[in-house]
Amino acid sequence: MSDDATLAHDLADEVGRALLAAREDLFAHHDTSGVKDAADALAQRIIEERLGRDRPDDVVLSEEAVDDLSRLGAQRVWIVDPLDGTREYAAKGRSDWGVHIALWEAEAETLTAAAVALPAQGQVLSTSALVADPEVAPSWPEPLRMVVSINQPQLLVESLARSVPLQLQLAGSVAAKMAMVVRGEADAYVHETALNEWDTAAPVAVARAHGLHTSHLDGSPLTFNHRTAITTDIMICRAELAERLLAEFAPLLPSR
Repeated sequence: MSDDATLAHDLADEVGRALLAAREDLFAHHDTSGVKDAADALAQRIIEERLGRDRPDDVVLSEEAVDDLSRLGAQRVWIVDPLDGTREYAAKGRSDWGVHIALWEAEAETLTAAAVALPAQGQVLSTSALVADPEVAPSWPEPLRMVVSINQPQLLVESLARSVPLQLQLAGSVAAKMAMVVRGEADAYVHETALNEWDTAAPVAVARAHGLHTSHLDGSPLTFNHRTAITTDIMICRAELAERLLAEFAPLLPSR
């Protein structure tokens, strides 16, 4: 039996390859809504079958399945997004979609294994297969390259841009945005509105494994497997930039 990190990597890769192979046929036989539904179902089926076979005693939290609240008392919970960026997948030519596989272990109170596949970009990033560190300037860059959602407004980022020189980059899925920071194509990824845990768990674990800083915008740690499986906001950035970036956001945050 493979270890958890290898399983996460292989499963994300397997699902990603299946989605990529099916894409043109889905375009040929379905409208946009049908492509999304069929792709979600395909990815979920593969994940259910693999985890059901290889980790039958574990609980799964998935975007495409009914939330089994037994996960709240479980020791091992797989948090998965079978297709992160369904909108992007269903748009011809878009490569900013992915597959998320992550394992939360209650005893350790942390994510212990994860993988993010970017099939249309030919890459799987995981806690078991680290990419080489990109060559980046050690000091604060000006402008700071920040990747944000192409689909939602980011009002705090707009406010930050009034005092901090930013070069904003847009991408669809969380997978794609995290990968840009890992690969050194961006310095930070910020999302200031709520995301589901299946959107964030695997990207956070993979980012941490690659030495990046991950937190809420107020600097508090990101934790998972809550009853309401929501991540209120998120920041992933180069570790050496975190302290200053958090300080820049601090006066902009609403009172809590």
